Amino acid sequence: MGLPSCQPLHAWHRHGAGGQYDRRKASHLGRGWLAASLIAALCALPAGAEGLRLAVYGADFSAKGPGLALDAIAKRKEDRIEAALEVIASARADILLLTNIDWDFRGETLGALQKRLAGQGLDYPFSYAPQPNTGIETGFDIDGNGRLGTARDAQGYGWFTGQHGMALLSQFPIKAQSARDFSALLWRDLPGNQSAKADLPAGADQVLRLSSTAHWDVPVQTPAGPLHIWAYAATPPVFDGPEDRNGRRNADETRFWLRYLDGNLPQRPAAAPFVLMGLVNLDPDRGEGQRAAVQTLLLDPRLQDPAPTGPGAPVAHPTATADFGGTIGPLRVDYILPAAELTVSGAGVIWSKGAQNAGKHRLVWVDLALP
Repeated sequence: MGLPSCQPLHAWHRHGAGGQYDRRKASHLGRGWLAASLIAALCALPAGAEGLRLAVYGADFSAKGPGLALDAIAKRKEDRIEAALEVIASARADILLLTNIDWDFRGETLGALQKRLAGQGLDYPFSYAPQPNTGIETGFDIDGNGRLGTARDAQGYGWFTGQHGMALLSQFPIKAQSARDFSALLWRDLPGNQSAKADLPAGADQVLRLSSTAHWDVPVQTPAGPLHIWAYAATPPVFDGPEDRNGRRNADETRFWLRYLDGNLPQRPAAAPFVLMGLVNLDPDRGEGQRAAVQTLLLDPRLQDPAPTGPGAPVAHPTATADFGGTIGPLRVDYILPAAELTVSGAGVIWSKGAQNAGKHRLVWVDLALP
């Protein structure tokens, strides 16, 4: 992210893989608190540093059938999608992780989204979106309802292959050939896993993967060198029974990263700095799930928690990143956790009225000061 002059402005410029473009239209950035918060965060960067903004967003770019999300994005059919695009455009992230977008073989849904964002002056020429586990049939009655082939019998919840998938967008080159996709790892093969207590059908442990969506380690070539994005989207720890199948799997999906950091997997992390980001689907203090899993992650000295918040956030739960309404209410479920050695210069959650129109999740952003 190019540095502003800390003076009033109407257009920003950005240098990098996407070329220069108009940061346009401070109509997106020049409205109220959002403009002030973004400029203040950038002006706080140390002298001689380049700012890099990362964001994670659980906007609903998914639909009930193959191709429907593509149609809605391309033809501007749904208000929630238009609102989500406005939120993304206002955040102006250099690297963006989407945790609820339908995957298709040709990448047409993601391509349509990139085109729409480019029309708002936000160019993401690089992307990483291999096939997720969502909607892939296991051949087992995982949820035990007596029927095969339902959404909850898949590797990850989905009525069709790729529903509720994940995508990484970047203004800098993604080194896809060096990326690691851990999504095929079986749940039972994670050290210390809880699959044996999840009441799985006989033989299902031989096919059921740990990742309900995906686990990735993706290197991005930033102006300061490679930065590894550790990305995932975990299953909600609900919609099960007393066996706590989803709660156990959710916790293990998060514990995966600690095993990776500890060197307890066949692959070892690269020496380059990293940022862990994604949909954890677990609040450290409230709601269902094995909260100790995310508490341990937040307290690990190899990571740092910027604890982002923003104007309009719930007063009682200022770090919440989603509002599920009813008796559940606001929860912190979306996270960006940079490695401890990185310098965080700002962080926030967008709770604007437009963000509320886009869905339950809010966009979370973190700024890094790169040397």
